Amino acid sequence: MDKNNNHWSPDNPHPLSTRKTELVWEGKYDEYGNRREVDIAGCAMPMQKIETIDEPASRLSQTGLFDAQKAHKDDFRNMLVWGDNKLVMASLLKDFKGKIDLICIDPPFDVGADFTMDVPIGDGQETVDKDQSTLEMVAYRDMWGKGTDSYLHMMYERLVLMKELLSETGSIYVHCDWRMNSLLRLILDEVFSPDRYRNEIRWRRQPPRGAKAVSNQYARSSDSILFFSKSERMTWVAGYKEYSDEYIKAKFRPDENGRLYRIDTIGTYSDESISKFEARGRIYHYPSGKLGLIRYLDEAKGEPLTDIWSDIPEVNSQALERLDYSTQKPEALLERIIKASSNEGDLVADFFCGSGTTGSVAERLGRRWIMADLGRFAIHTTRKRMIELQRKLYEEDKPYRAFDVYNLGRYERQWWQKERLKGADEEHRKVVLEFYRAEVLQNSSSPLIHGRKGSALCHVDSIDGLFTRDELKAVAKAAKEAGAKELHCLAWEFEMDLRLVCHEIEHADGVKIKLIPIPREIMEKNRTTPPPFLEVAVLEAEVIYKKGKGNTPLDPLLIEGKNKKTVDIKLTKFVPSLAEVPSKELEALKERAIKSGFDFIDFWAVDFDYQDGQPFEHHWQAYRTRKDRSLPTVSNHEFDKYPKKGKYTACVKVVDIFGCDTSITVEVEI
Repeated sequence: MDKNNNHWSPDNPHPLSTRKTELVWEGKYDEYGNRREVDIAGCAMPMQKIETIDEPASRLSQTGLFDAQKAHKDDFRNMLVWGDNKLVMASLLKDFKGKIDLICIDPPFDVGADFTMDVPIGDGQETVDKDQSTLEMVAYRDMWGKGTDSYLHMMYERLVLMKELLSETGSIYVHCDWRMNSLLRLILDEVFSPDRYRNEIRWRRQPPRGAKAVSNQYARSSDSILFFSKSERMTWVAGYKEYSDEYIKAKFRPDENGRLYRIDTIGTYSDESISKFEARGRIYHYPSGKLGLIRYLDEAKGEPLTDIWSDIPEVNSQALERLDYSTQKPEALLERIIKASSNEGDLVADFFCGSGTTGSVAERLGRRWIMADLGRFAIHTTRKRMIELQRKLYEEDKPYRAFDVYNLGRYERQWWQKERLKGADEEHRKVVLEFYRAEVLQNSSSPLIHGRKGSALCHVDSIDGLFTRDELKAVAKAAKEAGAKELHCLAWEFEMDLRLVCHEIEHADGVKIKLIPIPREIMEKNRTTPPPFLEVAVLEAEVIYKKGKGNTPLDPLLIEGKNKKTVDIKLTKFVPSLAEVPSKELEALKERAIKSGFDFIDFWAVDFDYQDGQPFEHHWQAYRTRKDRSLPTVSNHEFDKYPKKGKYTACVKVVDIFGCDTSITVEVEI
């Protein structure tokens, strides 16, 4: 009844009677009670291709890593994208709306997770902690800043975009655990509708033991995988698993030839079918006269898969596929999903790709793939993993596809600005410059120049974006016009391959440029002492010329024919930035980083004929693996495909053990 003691009735409905049952979280509705829509158009932005990894044999004198005769016949190039997956998916809609056949995601679901991970140095006998990048830290705080509400809103927006990308026959699998499975199920119901719910798969993990076991509840030993389809016309290939030894022993017996069989009922078959079985010797005659159907074990598909998966173990410490990535899932898990819900040639996507398991399995099974992640370390781990897989497929004479690495140039970073700086970007720049111990310029000749340290001018990038190559060019121009010979660019995060643009500007304009990541420690409440400001990595290399296939040094003149000049690259110096090393370990590593910088290199590659403004093309690369921690510092490619005499540019890219990259160019004279 209401306050006037009126009884609610069809003629006097209760105010809440028109509301449907739904999950509501802060941010779902605006202040006027209107449903917030996902700003797809506002999030879409161009992606920049920064690497191509295919090495066709037709371009190289040697047999390249990738051979056009062995590659897939279509011209689709797989995509690995670094950036916020909301922006990535909004940007993909233009070309891929309704075209992705399967999405598998394993989003973070632990509000108290520690994302610090151990990474090996040099030969692997030592490890060092790797912190989250500032970008990941901000994203994680955005994700959990308002507790469950902000997480649910983040997932809702992304699931809406995923539905748009899925084909009408597509499906989505969402991996989660006990913390979020019930809430994510409700969001998936809302986005895809309850009619599109297929299963909640329970994957049995290794049960906790020792100190991790909890004494006042049953030990949690399973995760959930929520399975929804876009429509009723979903792709589905029924799966089976092998019978257990116990089942075989209980149900099968050997015939006179030792072949295992069991007797099945035959009541559902027609007389015509029974006659055909009889002709094939597949009818069993009981003494009572009853008939049975003989089924042989070696012809059986196995046991139909259920929604309880207890036969796939976690990636253990000795597994060949183990990459020492904290959230890595077993390939067998993804293989089961991909085989069940896609066909060869279909497009599979993972927008929280982590170590790249989804793409690795998709590649091996002949599917196309798109993967994205916000973490540089995830992109680096995945890049290396896909190169290793493609080498393996090449050696096994199996098909593969080339892939490209993309960079998305923006991420909304406003929480610190709003909470601590009350929305003032100028206040943010003042704080950064004070910690950097630089003079704040009140009346600068350019709005892009914010401070001065010694003889160098300083630019502090805004909070809400990455420092991009276009920004760098504009700032360098302003510094040059101000008569500066040195420019310090401080930013929260730098676009990939930005050091390469620095070298181009330095050679063209004569302005020395330092790229300096802003330390996250300045955001600590009540901090007064300056944290270390570390420049991005220092890299130096030189060209090695050889004659033909031998090792004889060559004079500058080009020798034609068999003695044609070949080119390789030698690394001569590398000092990592250590920007993602926790402060407590920084001092101990500084000296080693200077003395033994090569120990911090995890991967390096060379584009022997680099073109300004074009993606880095992998002609040669080397990297450390779990099994082999050695790393050459001289390439062994013997590149000889320069079309004529003259000067060329080689580009050298190095990725350190933290996943941070730096690049330089060196001049090649033929």
